[in-house]
Amino acid sequence: MEKKEMWYALPDSLLVQVFSHLNAFSLVQAGAVCQSWHRVSCDELLWKKLFYRDWKIDPNIPIAPGKTSWKSEYKRLKHHTPVLESEVLTDHTHQVLHVSFSHNGDMFASCSKDGYVKVWNTTFPASVRYSSDMKMYSWNYTQFSQFNESDTLLLVSGVHFGAHTASGEIAVFNLSDCFTLQCRVLNKPYDIFGTWYTDDYLLAGRLHFLGHFISCSALWLNKAWQESDSEKKQIVKRLFKFYNKSASSIRTIMIANCLQSDESSAEESNGGNKPILEYGQRESSTLHQLSEQLVKGNPVSHNALSTSQWPVPNSRRRQRSTESSSMDVKVDFNAECQEACTVNSPIRYSLEYRRVESAREGVDSDENDDNNSTNPDFEDPPLPWDEDWFELSEEDGSEVSNKINGSSENFRDNDAESEKEEKETVDSIEEDLSGEKLLDPREKYLIFTTGSLTYTPHQIGFKRIKPFKFAEQVTETATLSQRIQERREKRNAPSVSPNWQDEHAIADHFDKVDHIIDLHGHIIGMGLSPDHRYLYVNSRPWPQNYVIEQPLFPPPIAQEIDIHVIDLVTLKEVGTMLRSHKAYTPNDECFFIFLDVSQQYVASGAEDKHGYLWDRHYGNCLAKLPHTDVVNSVAFNPADNEMLVTASDDYTMKIWRSKSRIQHLNIQNKDENSISEINT
Repeated sequence: MEKKEMWYALPDSLLVQVFSHLNAFSLVQAGAVCQSWHRVSCDELLWKKLFYRDWKIDPNIPIAPGKTSWKSEYKRLKHHTPVLESEVLTDHTHQVLHVSFSHNGDMFASCSKDGYVKVWNTTFPASVRYSSDMKMYSWNYTQFSQFNESDTLLLVSGVHFGAHTASGEIAVFNLSDCFTLQCRVLNKPYDIFGTWYTDDYLLAGRLHFLGHFISCSALWLNKAWQESDSEKKQIVKRLFKFYNKSASSIRTIMIANCLQSDESSAEESNGGNKPILEYGQRESSTLHQLSEQLVKGNPVSHNALSTSQWPVPNSRRRQRSTESSSMDVKVDFNAECQEACTVNSPIRYSLEYRRVESAREGVDSDENDDNNSTNPDFEDPPLPWDEDWFELSEEDGSEVSNKINGSSENFRDNDAESEKEEKETVDSIEEDLSGEKLLDPREKYLIFTTGSLTYTPHQIGFKRIKPFKFAEQVTETATLSQRIQERREKRNAPSVSPNWQDEHAIADHFDKVDHIIDLHGHIIGMGLSPDHRYLYVNSRPWPQNYVIEQPLFPPPIAQEIDIHVIDLVTLKEVGTMLRSHKAYTPNDECFFIFLDVSQQYVASGAEDKHGYLWDRHYGNCLAKLPHTDVVNSVAFNPADNEMLVTASDDYTMKIWRSKSRIQHLNIQNKDENSISEINT
């Protein structure tokens, strides 16, 4: 028998043994020799071994839900991941701070310090569809944008002119009417950003100073179509007002649809036997001072607040991390944190996350949008339906607390009496507004960043909102003589100012936060998974055993960014990646680094002049996407996971596509070495 015939006559078991020594490229070439070798080269055990070895993935992690072929998964990470630069967009003339996609994937919007907001077509090559210079409205720059669910309106958030201003504004543009400016809404501080509540209503904020380090954040529901043919039609309504202490305030608000708890997650949450692991030791790093005069990124609003509003107290108080709330979360999941975005720093998920992920396999995530949350940890949020504009008086506080039955101290125990009062309240509201439709039949979470120890946002707050109606029609209005009489009575009445420093005494004046998670670090970005099940958070950690002597001097922050993953059904941290990507600025210069989450991938900007891309299920870092300056924001195309856009301080945006898309678009002369691929 000739040697050639001997090779063809080898049994499959021996061929598998020989092929196990080949790399992926050689294995594919061997499979092209003949049908027999092709059949053996497709052996799933061979590709499983290559998959774990080449992509440096923990072998304990199973194949992604819904996937059955290791070869197909290898091919996805190799050929269907957006790691190749296809276009560089240079239309902006200053730092590009944010980028966001429409839900249908046809457009993306960019915001920049040049004052422009631009809307782009996603077809290759990308081109500007709409553009507006917001400096004509006294804006210093644009900082954030968000499309509504129907992609007919675009919310744009910006910062007003002024050397020391925390004031901002939200503008709404009509995308179906040649980018017509629909309305403008005040937004303070500007880093609340704003968000859509429904397709036609948006949330904005106001900040009211009450005393030493004490303020109130009021969140307002605004109608995007603010034309009014009658003074009896309301276009704004205050939803919540939150008490702020230690010079903190509400920032970075977002809305998520509540999902129904599945059986597996319910068992985990009811078991209560899972230990909370401590973070690895956090070393206090030397903070790098930037020598450039140009301000990087979009700084937090506290830097713009007048320091005269926060006088230094006579006595200094010491607050340690050991005094944190019992709701604080410290989880490690055995992550090894050494170098930024290497195989040693993948996203680590808890067993609870893996079980839930497996249980959800094959289930359409869109079905969850119509489910109501059954999480027993929260009471229905107070909704101040008939309140006037911000008016903090004793009568106002008692009226609100009596009318809406504010949240109790123990959010986990809802007795029959409170449920009865809740039902009566809802019934009365529906009776009064029988002619109005629910703004949205889905229960929602209001998610925001805040703080309790210092002005830097180190906590994530959650407030559940049940479906409600917006009372546009005001049935009765006071006459001019009645208003004059009311004003005279108020003027003549003795003014009794509450003691705003006594948080418990004035608790009835404010809405209570349902749940708080403290990340013990400076939160610089948040992103929702497409199904609204998980919240991904960028945070720069504080040193272990940190001490806060007074609110204006927070602990130093690390030069690395951690990613935390929070399950919005159980409100537990189910994943983390420590020391994942780099940031260098200190507290007083720290700015936002936005991240984005798709069905299959997670991406984030960083201060080390790279965007970062991870596989969402396996947690491994797939690529570092280079720029020549800080990468402020990233965004996936919701309709195409193989397209990613990064926005940078180098005045450019880059579009990244997969190798498969590059070939399909017939893009020539693109150097594949222009990216820093990690595991290829």
